[in-house]
Amino acid sequence: MANSAQARKRARQAVKQNIHNTSLRSELRTAIKKVAKAIEAGDKAAAKAVFQESTSVVDSIADKKIIHKNKAARHKSRLSAAIKAMA
Repeated sequence: MANSAQARKRARQAVKQNIHNTSLRSELRTAIKKVAKAIEAGDKAAAKAVFQESTSVVDSIADKKIIHKNKAARHKSRLSAAIKAMA
C-alpha cells in the first residue's frame, strides 16, 4: 500500500487512467470487428465505408499511445488488404 500522500494520489490516478485506457482499447476492438463483419457480409461498398470510420478510431487511439503506431498500421493494412481481396 502507498505510504506517502503523493503515492496514494498516483495510485488513485492510475486506477482512473486504467479504466479510461480499457474503454479506449475496447472501442478499438469494436471498430476492427465492425470492419471484419462488413467484409464477412460480402458488401465491398459497406466495408469501405466502415473501414474509413474505423481508420480514424484506430489512428486516434494510436496517437494517445494506447497501442503502438506500428500495431495500428498493421491492423489498418490487414483490413485494407482484406477489403481489396473481396470479389
